[in-house]
Amino acid sequence: MSLIKSISGIRGTIGGEVGDNLTPVDVVKFSAAFGSWLLKNSKVSNKKIVVGRDARLSGSMVDSLVVGTLMGVGMDVVNIGLATTPTTEIAVQKEGACGGIIITASHNSKQWNALKLLNEKGEFLSDKDGKEVLSMAASDAFSFAQVDELGKVEKKDYGQIHINDVLNLDLVHVDAIKKAKFRVAIDCVNSVGGIVLPSLLKALGVEEIAELNCEPTGCFAHNPEPLPAHLTQISEKMKEGGYDVGFVVDPDVDRLAMICEDGSMFGEEYTLVSVADYVLRYTKGNTVSNLSSTRALSDVTVARGGSYSAAAVGEVNVVTKMKETNAVIGGEGNGGVIYPAAHYGRDALVGIALFLSLMAEEKCKVSDLRKRYPEYYISKNKIQLTPSTDVDAILRAMKDKYKNERVNDIDGVKIDFADSWVHLRKSNTEPIIRIYSEASSMEKADAIAHKIMSEIEQISR
Repeated sequence: MSLIKSISGIRGTIGGEVGDNLTPVDVVKFSAAFGSWLLKNSKVSNKKIVVGRDARLSGSMVDSLVVGTLMGVGMDVVNIGLATTPTTEIAVQKEGACGGIIITASHNSKQWNALKLLNEKGEFLSDKDGKEVLSMAASDAFSFAQVDELGKVEKKDYGQIHINDVLNLDLVHVDAIKKAKFRVAIDCVNSVGGIVLPSLLKALGVEEIAELNCEPTGCFAHNPEPLPAHLTQISEKMKEGGYDVGFVVDPDVDRLAMICEDGSMFGEEYTLVSVADYVLRYTKGNTVSNLSSTRALSDVTVARGGSYSAAAVGEVNVVTKMKETNAVIGGEGNGGVIYPAAHYGRDALVGIALFLSLMAEEKCKVSDLRKRYPEYYISKNKIQLTPSTDVDAILRAMKDKYKNERVNDIDGVKIDFADSWVHLRKSNTEPIIRIYSEASSMEKADAIAHKIMSEIEQISR
């Protein structure tokens, strides 16, 4: 079991020993530290904080601890209950709150949960701010309010507000989507997507919806990470015929994967590529993704007259680079679309609405649309870490080994070859080293990854 502390929050497995797992004591300690930090450092004058959660089994328990603790340090809580990550981000903005906590372990399996921390903009904390919160939690540098200064709690529902915001985006062409009469299948992996996606699609004029795993029970019907190996159920549904596109989200609905009408994978890397291509048709500008994302975004951006930039992995890093470069769209290759016209956060609802608008405009099969984009293949692998693994030493050795290639070390080590690349980095969310590689075929991408993994094993001996 594990407890991972990072600038974006705290993530761990439920139960077990304090300090080694995400126990109630750890939840209280971290919530108190963040609440106390907000009261001292917030750029807004109120004591309001938004809390939302996904539907995983431990969510209710963690939610009770978080809300009670925040009230205990003197904060007024707007509890929006079962809500997507982007919904919570939007709620922070609309409430004018000083921050927010999202209770979700995103794509992790059911034994995990996490607290993701938001600033007054509804965006993830900066590196500096995150480290200050971690320091306060580690040193117990927080205190609780006297009885007359305890915070209050108010419950609100922001689901429809989020949907309305999506419908009002200039590039979401609701009339065209309605006219197209799309038939859509969705897989919401038994979490909050099952609450909001059917409502979004109906508001967009989609009348026929096949709902798979839409009951928000938290008992995930399959591995919740939206990767091809986990999406066999919706793939088979698409193969039966009758549906134009399939949409799959992770438990907190900030990642989006698409399934073609024939059951084939559109490819989560191409979620951002296709949506960005659509946005760039109407809005000239730049794009950003992280170092582990496909080169196809750069190709599409340059073809549309814009400039592409790469950021370190992590939403906060992508958002920072987007602001620096005035990017009109960006995100991450894991299916995360960040569209500043909506807000600076990965948002599957925005991705779905923009992709359906693209489909309505193109009037072609999704499989044919996929063929229009540059063809790359990414192999995603990982090596499990042990307590004795010296990740920094491994990365230094690999950097030195490939010093004659183009090497970027802002986040782990990325090695760019002429027709391929490989990126090695320690995960922020799991005790693993991620090894992503991309080439013109899956065989070549796998071969590069396996070569690197073999070399790492030799170094680790």
